[in-house]
Amino acid sequence: MTRIILGIDPGSRITGYGLIRQEGVRFGYLGSGCIRITAEPLPERLKQVFDGVSEIIRQFQPDELAIEQVFMARNADSALKLGQARGVAIVAGVNAGLAISEYSARQVKQAVVGTGAADKTQVAHMVAHMLKLPGTPQADAADALAIALCHGHTSTSLTKMALDKHKLVRGRLRK
Repeated sequence: MTRIILGIDPGSRITGYGLIRQEGVRFGYLGSGCIRITAEPLPERLKQVFDGVSEIIRQFQPDELAIEQVFMARNADSALKLGQARGVAIVAGVNAGLAISEYSARQVKQAVVGTGAADKTQVAHMVAHMLKLPGTPQADAADALAIALCHGHTSTSLTKMALDKHKLVRGRLRK
């Protein structure tokens, strides 16, 4: 089974994105980058996030979207803005008919590095290693790629666990 996964690291100033192709347990790099928000009023910034994510979806035609959950920062205003940016990215995915999955930062680090306490440098290094990149991607793009990899690993593991518990008979899971 081949699928394209779009990972999103949401932000109200910079939103990172990363695209990977998954074939079974193998992952390949398709692209990554950052949507840099230049508008000032918050509604205009949110529109830029929505338009940017929508354009990436149109261009790459991913099958699924994985996004990082909001964490409670020290600054409540920043957390609210992050949540709003995350919301418009999710709406862009839903409008395109994509399945949406959400992961905490700790889950992403655990899946990619092996410890939920990993720092950004360790995550970027492992992303570059896992996808055989010539160098480490920009921080926000590396985080987005890590989110996509986390989704690929997690959903593959859940499918395998379901198949181990049940038999596949004529395309249906049976006990």
